[in-house]
Amino acid sequence: MSPVIDELLHARQGPVTAELVQEPGKFGLGRVPSKVAPVATVRSICGFCATGCGLKVHLNAKGEAINLTPDPDYPVNLGMACPKGWEALAPLAATDRATTPMIRASRNAPLEPTDWGTAMSTFVDRMKGVQAKHGAHSIAFLSTGQVPTEEMALLGALFKFGMGGLHADSNTRQCMATAHVAYKQSFGFDAPPYTYRDFEESDVMVLVGANPAIAHPIMWQRVMRNPHDPQIVVVDPRRTETAMAAHQHYAIEPKGDLWLLYGVTHELCAKGWLDQTFIDAHTEGFEELAPFIAHYSPERCAQECGISADRIRELATLIHTGKRVSFWWTMGVNQGHQSTRIAQALINLALLTGNIGRPGTGANSITGQCNAMGSRIFGNTTSLLGGRYFEKPDDRAEVAEILHIPVETIPPTPSMAYDQIIDGIESGEIRGLWVVATNPAHSWINQGRFQRLREKLDFLVVQDMYATTETARIADLILPAAGWGEKDGTFINSERRIGVTCKVARAPGQALSDFAIFKLIAEAWGCGPMFQAWESPEAVFRILARLSTHQPCDFSGIPGYEALQDAGGIQWPRPARSENLPANGARAKLRAPESAGSDHDHERRLFADGKFFTPSGRAKLLFDPPVKPPESPDEAFPFWLNTGRGSSAQWHTGSRTNKSAVLRKLAPTRPYVEVNPADAAKLGVADDETVRVVSRRGHATAQVFLTPTVRPGQVFMPMHFSEVNQLTFPAFDPHSRQPSYKTCAVTLAAVT
Repeated sequence: MSPVIDELLHARQGPVTAELVQEPGKFGLGRVPSKVAPVATVRSICGFCATGCGLKVHLNAKGEAINLTPDPDYPVNLGMACPKGWEALAPLAATDRATTPMIRASRNAPLEPTDWGTAMSTFVDRMKGVQAKHGAHSIAFLSTGQVPTEEMALLGALFKFGMGGLHADSNTRQCMATAHVAYKQSFGFDAPPYTYRDFEESDVMVLVGANPAIAHPIMWQRVMRNPHDPQIVVVDPRRTETAMAAHQHYAIEPKGDLWLLYGVTHELCAKGWLDQTFIDAHTEGFEELAPFIAHYSPERCAQECGISADRIRELATLIHTGKRVSFWWTMGVNQGHQSTRIAQALINLALLTGNIGRPGTGANSITGQCNAMGSRIFGNTTSLLGGRYFEKPDDRAEVAEILHIPVETIPPTPSMAYDQIIDGIESGEIRGLWVVATNPAHSWINQGRFQRLREKLDFLVVQDMYATTETARIADLILPAAGWGEKDGTFINSERRIGVTCKVARAPGQALSDFAIFKLIAEAWGCGPMFQAWESPEAVFRILARLSTHQPCDFSGIPGYEALQDAGGIQWPRPARSENLPANGARAKLRAPESAGSDHDHERRLFADGKFFTPSGRAKLLFDPPVKPPESPDEAFPFWLNTGRGSSAQWHTGSRTNKSAVLRKLAPTRPYVEVNPADAAKLGVADDETVRVVSRRGHATAQVFLTPTVRPGQVFMPMHFSEVNQLTFPAFDPHSRQPSYKTCAVTLAAVT
């Protein structure tokens, strides 16, 4: 075993948060009342969704985490937590944790335990062998929005600058790529403008394809705190829990969103209900938008979206009469075949009515994973570190100078997107794949294709907490990784708040943090000296702060983790004071706004000054004609299938939430399909009966749940069950390359 491996394994065996237990007054530790058994408390950020809730993890005298409670002082959740947050420690104790590296002697041989030295030599020899045979860019990685920003950045930099790879993407492509691209095209940078206080300040809230009552319960609690009795409008084909609580539900036809939003825009323009002063001063493209939108009357749009012309006009009137109107969206918009333009139709509405930059306003994407934004800005996959461009020589030179690496090591082209990497496996262009903290054999659209393509890979590596995920079970090499609570780092939540997640438990067996594994690979690959300064997660945080300088996401004014903990997290931008001075040249166009506030301004929004991050400083109004979904119901497959979150106790593929006995009691454990009673009567199926749900790509067996919340001709299945993605249709938005999980055609048949 190498000295580096020896050192890492020895370090990981040390006491958890030892210095915190010995010094109760030190950073990250609060006193626990004497009646509580724990002797110390560590403040951390939840590692499930992108709400970014603060948790207080309580430790015993040995430094072991024994329970947790929501943090009443954290400005995000204010002492609240959803079921997943309360159970955040449970997945760490699962019996199927990966505790040692596992390897196959041959393709059909079983996975067998091995040591880290053998695992590293195998990883390097086989990946380099693939490159030698098929070219430097024949290897790829797929990663996650679930690990800290520092680990994501190290992975992306190691792969592209050290290993000579090019093609890499994260599973944020499945949830947030649309918002990323929509903001980047419209605002000049991936910049969600809002703060959670806007949930409490709006007098009109329009939620499109969003169900925060289930998917983001703490955000929904912030809505419930709104003292202005806001008018809540939900646009969704299904009568979700959020729609049930809303004042108005617009039950559009599947993927009828763009038609509805264009009809509303037409009415606002026709009535002159626009903030023309804001449009003239702060946007570009209105001269092109106005004649385009003139063709989308409410009458025409009603025929396509399933909402009457009168109701379209009612929604336009509500937006016009609101003083503080906010537009919110999540996966129902992002996961579509024309998703970027739908997101931009919402952005356009905010811009046209001047509902941006003020309290209670904004075009606001709600993020899915805990660190999807960290992945988007610092994953170094399709965007160069800090939201820069691989294609721009000045950006490459700047990154090379900051990192003290040869500029030639930075590729001049971005990666292929996730779906293109999958296509590359089929074509033979990609022959080695490294999957980090994600489970594409379950979660990728048209699941059967991924599993078939596995046979075309020369080498598949899975780095994960568990050896039992669908992807790990088909790997050639498994690298056991620490999970949330077993390592340090930062997450960036939906409102751009950077928060610290802390190590409160030791990973089992020989499992290492992803950070440590990446450092091991760098040493074994021979590029360790390139990452000598990346010695710890906090050291990397400071490197990323330098990389953020002059960018819209500038947080160079945050000195380290203690400042983040002391402030209750800090929203970017937070530039160093010297960076607030006027800058010259091209960099001035992208610098962080001067009104970035102080560390203790808990709620800060963007664009209060009407200045955007585009070269002109103006936001762009973007649009395209609506396009029909590539697959629609027909005689053979007469139902629309919609997918989404099923319960606040479930998370993604269930690899963590299924480990909690409490969460298993709170959510269904069998796949089910929601069916309208009228359709069930025609099919002759009853509640709780087992049916086969069949698409042109596969089939799933599910339990019938009769409910009027789905309309006739539509069915709904939660995405958490592996069977669901055997059905979904592989359509992709042309701009974001995000999959369309929300619409495909299926049929139902009773199981005899």
